Order: sequence, then C-alpha cells, then structure tokens
Amino acid sequence: MEMLRHCLASDGAELVAVYGRRRVGKTYLIRHAFADDFFFYFTGAIGSTKKEQLDRFAKALVAQTGAAAEDLGSWPQAFEQLAAQIEWAQSKPKKIIFIDELPWLDSQKSGFLHAFDFFWNSFASSRKDVLLIVCGSATSWITRKLFRNRGGLRSRVTARIPVRPFTLAECEAFLKAKNVPLSRYDIVEAYMIFGGIPYYLDYFEGNCSLAGNVDNILFAEDAPLKGEFRELYASLFKNPEIHSRLVATLSKSMKGLTREELIEASGAKNGGSLTRVLEDLELSGFIRKRHAFPNKVTGALYQLTDSFSLFYFSVMEKVRQADVHYWAKSQNAPCLAAWRGCAFELACLRHVEQIRFGLGIAGVLVEISSWKSRNAGPGAQVELVIDRRDNVINLCEIRFSRHEYVMDKETEDNLRGKLAAFAEETKTRKALHLTMVTTYGVKRNPHSGIVQAQVAMDALFA
Repeated sequence: MEMLRHCLASDGAELVAVYGRRRVGKTYLIRHAFADDFFFYFTGAIGSTKKEQLDRFAKALVAQTGAAAEDLGSWPQAFEQLAAQIEWAQSKPKKIIFIDELPWLDSQKSGFLHAFDFFWNSFASSRKDVLLIVCGSATSWITRKLFRNRGGLRSRVTARIPVRPFTLAECEAFLKAKNVPLSRYDIVEAYMIFGGIPYYLDYFEGNCSLAGNVDNILFAEDAPLKGEFRELYASLFKNPEIHSRLVATLSKSMKGLTREELIEASGAKNGGSLTRVLEDLELSGFIRKRHAFPNKVTGALYQLTDSFSLFYFSVMEKVRQADVHYWAKSQNAPCLAAWRGCAFELACLRHVEQIRFGLGIAGVLVEISSWKSRNAGPGAQVELVIDRRDNVINLCEIRFSRHEYVMDKETEDNLRGKLAAFAEETKTRKALHLTMVTTYGVKRNPHSGIVQAQVAMDALFA
C-alpha cells in the first residue's frame, strides 16, 4: 500500500505491475489501497473471446467515464477511446486506471499486447496524470510479456509488487482478527493444507474446530473449494494438463527430483516445451528449483512448494467416497502420516528465515540448498542445507510429530550414516551441525545426543 501511494503521489506517469498466485489477495490489496476510487477499472475474463472482452470494455467505458456508446472492433480502438476520456477529464490530478487479470485479455491473435504497448508508449507514459496498475495471477505471463518484453514495453514497468502468501505469523494474526481461536499446532496444520492463501483462510469460522472448518471448506456437499484445484490450474495455463501432471509427480517425491528423474517419472518429453512448463510452474509459485550442495548447476532439484496442490494429490484425489465429515473422521488414519511429514517439511522450507532466526544466525551470511547422495542410496538426502560463512553447515532434518520427537537407535544410526556420507561426498572441512526442525522439539534420551541444534514450531511464527 505504501508503494502504491508513493506511485500515486509521484510527479510522473506510473506503470505498476501487481502479481502473485491466484487467491493471494492482489485485487483486494489494490481496491483497498484506493478505496475503489478508480478513473477506470476493467477485469479480463478467462475463456472469453476477443469480441466478448471488447464488448465488456466498451460498456465499462460508458458506465465509468461517460463515453458515448460505441462498438469496439479492436484493442487499438478500445485504447483510443480510453485515451480520449483521459484527455477530456480534468477532475483529478492523477487518474488511476486498474486493469485486472491482464493475461486473460491477451488471447491468441487478439492484438491486445501490441495495442497496450502503443497506448502506454505513445500516450500514457508522457502524461503526469496517469497511474496505470495492471494485475495478473498468471505470473509467468507477467514475467515474460512485461518484465522480459523485448519490444516497446521493455523496462517500462516503474514498480513491481509481488503479493506473496502469508507466513505463519501472518496467518495467526489474520485468524485472530477473524476471531478464529486456533492453537499454533492447528494453525500449522491449516497452513499445511491451505498454505498462506488468505482467500482460503477467510472461509474459517470461529465456532468450528480445525477439522470442522476443513470439512466445511473442502469436503461438505456444497464445500466452496471442492473444485478449486482444477480451477486453479485452468485459470493460469492454456494447457494445464502437463503442468498438473508434473506437480502430481513432484507431490510423490517431496525431497525433489532432478530434471532427468522428473522426465522419467512423469513421462514428459524433454525439450524446450518442458523447460517452459517448468518455468511457468516456478514463476507461479508452485515449484522451486533448488541447487544441490555445493550449489552447482548440475544436479539441481525441482521441489513442490504449493501446500494446497500437495494436499489435493496426497489426500483429496484419493478420497473415493463422498463423506462430508471425512477430515474429522480421518485424523488418526495411518495414511495421513506420510502427508503430514511432507506437508510440514514444505511449511518449514517456506520459513527458512524464521529457522535461521531460531538458530541465532539471522545475521550470518548463508547459502541455502539441498543435498542428495550419489552413493549412499535414496535415503541419504538432506532437504535443507544452511551453509554458513562462519565455517559451519547446518544439516536440517525436518520431522513432524504431535508430541516431542523421540529419537530411537534406528533413527540415530540413519542420521549418523547421512552425516558421514555428506562429509565424504562433499569433502567439506566445515563443522557439521545436525539440526532438528520439529513441532515440539526433540525429547532427550540416549539417542538424542547426535543433535547439535534444534528449532521447534513456535520459532516458525517469528
């Protein structure tokens, strides 16, 4: 909001791009910042034809600016009409134009992007009274068509505002403001299901338990988010099947897969189209590409980062029989243990800065990566490696538990083997600190002495 208001107060034209995952609150942010006081506001509609979009644009011009009713046959004509209304209007020092879901207007052969380019460069950019805000959930489109544009829009965006999901601390504050009394354990589990997406969390009701809320939102007969997963991908990608298939594959291997492993597991064809799909998913916040220690390009791992997608493939897709109380009845089901482990791991990986703070190394320069053994078998892998400039490496093991995590001899032996394999394969001379990231800490017993440092759930709320 501070950035938006700064752009409003500037003495020149501003082109602002607000972008982020669907349902993260971009439109809400912009409308709230300006109290809906727009000179012109238009939103693209998914799946609409060029003519349908232009008809809606024409009606919006008439309703909001007083323009004469006119059939618009092309996007250049539409922007000419908008420019004319801006020139005739003298009422405001700066006119706020908000075009929401911009990528949906750029249908094939529509000519939209060229017309938008011409409108900005030939008219709006030279004026002092224009604040043009564009918004979109298709972050890959925003990145390629605006930020990396090789034509007239190159370097024209004056402000970029990424809207990111809530952290755990922000989820806690949001739910408290809604009078939803959940414990931190429940908030963590809510995050493991919905991520930090405010639109999803806004459905929570204070008179229901976490399980009751999950059932009402996802599993009830008229649950508002029952079909959300399919809508989510269809709204972002023109051909979402391959995107969904890659995410489904990654959901089965939360430790991450190399490009070669992902191709083999998913059946996707190697080539430029796969590279583009992976970039689509990465830019949209569904996956990340994390370099393997010691941060070499080779061996990079692709990892799923979207909690809701993980929950869909791990739980919702496997629920064959409708049960409006599925989640309440399934709390102790053994089949959910694997999901909880993966989902908690994902939540922790989205809070690396909080983990650093909890370890007391927030001021130390670090490099974040993961590690996968070449020789010691599939189990020898570390999901979070914090390589510190103070000659220490934290090898973080992330474990979910409903109580204090209890180490046994088998776990201790496994971790000792992992430390030995890491030291041998990386040839590092730094001190290795086995670090446990858990819900309630590690219970002291004869096997817990291997742990040099630990971070419990509360630290993730910093």
